[in-house]
Amino acid sequence: MMRKPRDFDAELKSLEDKTRDLKARKVQQLGELVILTGADALSAEELAGALIVLAETKDAGKREAWAKRGAAFFQGRARRSASPPDRDSGGAATQPGGAQSASNGASTS
Repeated sequence: MMRKPRDFDAELKSLEDKTRDLKARKVQQLGELVILTGADALSAEELAGALIVLAETKDAGKREAWAKRGAAFFQGRARRSASPPDRDSGGAATQPGGAQSASNGASTS
């Protein structure tokens, strides 16, 4: 019995579709992260400048400190989102302000 030949064009199209979907999801998640951290209050130039500095930083100590702070941010959000469903909307409304005030307090020290 003969095997069915592979349709490379269909497989390639499927991979391209998956790639496009992953890129779109990444963009959406980055936008959500900007909003959740309160960074949407910055101008596009300020945000771009800060991200460039972050991306160019090679200091392992700074990067580790940022990673720990980011992990704490997400752990705090996970604890808040684990609240009862009737309280979710109230918790969601206070999260950006809480994250922003925490980041403002740490950046001034």
